[in-house]
Amino acid sequence: MKRRAWPFRSDGSRSSPALPLPNINGTRRDEDERATKHRTTKLTATRPSWISPVRQIQSRSRPRSSTSTDGGDFSALPYDVLTKIAASFGVANLRTASLVCKSWHEALRPLREAMLLLRWGKRFKHGRGGVRPNLEKALDSFLEGAARGSTLAMVDAGLMYWESGKRDQAMALYHKAAALGDPAGQFNLGCVGLIRMIVCVAEPANSEEAIRWLHQSAVAGYVRAQYQLALCLHRGRGVDNDMQEAATWYLKAAEGGYVRAMYNVSLCYSFGEGLGRSHRQARKWMKRAADHGHAKAQFEHGLALFSEGDMLKAVVYLELATRAGETAATHVKNVILQQLSVTSRDRVLVLADRWRALPATS
Repeated sequence: MKRRAWPFRSDGSRSSPALPLPNINGTRRDEDERATKHRTTKLTATRPSWISPVRQIQSRSRPRSSTSTDGGDFSALPYDVLTKIAASFGVANLRTASLVCKSWHEALRPLREAMLLLRWGKRFKHGRGGVRPNLEKALDSFLEGAARGSTLAMVDAGLMYWESGKRDQAMALYHKAAALGDPAGQFNLGCVGLIRMIVCVAEPANSEEAIRWLHQSAVAGYVRAQYQLALCLHRGRGVDNDMQEAATWYLKAAEGGYVRAMYNVSLCYSFGEGLGRSHRQARKWMKRAADHGHAKAQFEHGLALFSEGDMLKAVVYLELATRAGETAATHVKNVILQQLSVTSRDRVLVLADRWRALPATS
């Protein structure tokens, strides 16, 4: 029952409850007293004997709690359901969910412990944080985190199993993580089934299942899956060729920070494949890919700048492409350098040395 608010005047100011007027003719007050006495007698006769008058009035006027049994009480969510929902949460989301209520804080304790184990596992695996590399301790930490329900730990443990040749154990962990909605686990299953990035060629691939896992991961926002799904649609691998759909997924991955997708989006705009032809959009995405460290994009963006007469910027990008291993950029760079002064040449080297790639999604 909603709490009744005080009435308001039309001018917006709050009014006070009406007060009884003085008894002018002497009859109105007597009538009011008799009516009040009649209502009180009726109320006393009908209420249970174990409820006091004050308690009954409070029970009738108390507003319903937001945590009643009408579906709003999230603290009553079963622990197993809550842990499944939060299985793929990272540290920040777990910390936020743990603050919802005491019940959630207790239920999510194993997953918070898993985050600590996951952190130590990465330290042991990569030798970070003043810890020497120790793959055995890394795997033990990941498995402990996986046992507490963290899909992030499951995927890392599965990767270590795969790298050590224990394929069955790896696949079991990937399947468990994917079933709990982890996009990385779904992506790994898609790659194993369709692309055969890790599996031997002799093993048959279930293309339909692989595309299904890739699609689920891509819909969840995993940019690597978005790019891989776009490649499958582009090349007709495991699915019918659909360049328009492929370009859509390339664009999603590019907007998510995936560098290879940025380069492909530029080509789509440049040739009008899957996306409307647009020189401006093609240049924009080519420059983004170049600024994020894509060697071919640096080479092609350098050529574009050279054709526009911007020699200094052109040779900087060509120098970066050369350093990244793009041998085709070397000849063009040397031709441009011959047209520059010694000061400009030194300036190019300084700019190339100071250049740092923009952060990208791995």
